[in-house]
Amino acid sequence: MSTTPAPVVLAVANQKGGVAKTTSVASVGAALAELGRSVLLVDLDPQACLTFSLGIDPEDLELSVHHVLTKGLDPAEVIIETDDGVDLLPATIELARAEADLLTRTGREHVLKGALDDVATEGRRYDWILLDCPPSLGVMTVAALTAAQAVLIPLQCETLSHRGVGQLLDTVHDVRRYTNRDLEVWGVLPTLYDGRTQHARTVLETISETYDLEVVGPPIPKTIKFAEAPAAGRSILATSRSSKGARAYREVAENLLRRSTVPR
Repeated sequence: MSTTPAPVVLAVANQKGGVAKTTSVASVGAALAELGRSVLLVDLDPQACLTFSLGIDPEDLELSVHHVLTKGLDPAEVIIETDDGVDLLPATIELARAEADLLTRTGREHVLKGALDDVATEGRRYDWILLDCPPSLGVMTVAALTAAQAVLIPLQCETLSHRGVGQLLDTVHDVRRYTNRDLEVWGVLPTLYDGRTQHARTVLETISETYDLEVVGPPIPKTIKFAEAPAAGRSILATSRSSKGARAYREVAENLLRRSTVPR
């Protein structure tokens, strides 16, 4: 009997805010959908920026990922289809309570993995699941890293914003040791990149050397088009299809597809 291949579960994490993490999740997800993949995005940030950027007002939602993680609600009751061709497990501000609710729960690191396993057993077939982590190294990020096959680290090239990367890699090391020994670091995704400045180019060159990490390219250019997309409730692939940013994310998605086929 043939078994359905498990989805690629990719956590997109950086505890520093303002690195285009949510933009990257929405855009890579839309690009993978364009390439014919079935995609689920999971918003794990109480600010619910991913949910909002895909055209859904969190304040209109009665059910969210909070209920899945803390109340054991069936994820199928919460998942929403979006106009970008991807499905979404949305967040609301209630998720801020989930960290406190889960702190005293045994096995809290595995609660998201259990929920994603439930999605698979219900016959919903996803090729890729992208996890938009909150800008912290708390319970929710650890749960995402525990559920993931790999982690991608968006990194702003504009300033020396690397200092948090070492802390994130320490957390990855702990997760490998205690809850997910097979977690892979696929590398850093350079964002907000202005190739005209020597500083941005220098930052890009030193990233891989400093942390011994691969750079997943191409660098995502800094462009106003990204700011316009969430207001329209769509990703940049829909609002500005031929822009440099959209083209870059399509290329990143193709590179991630190739990376996912490398034997673990």
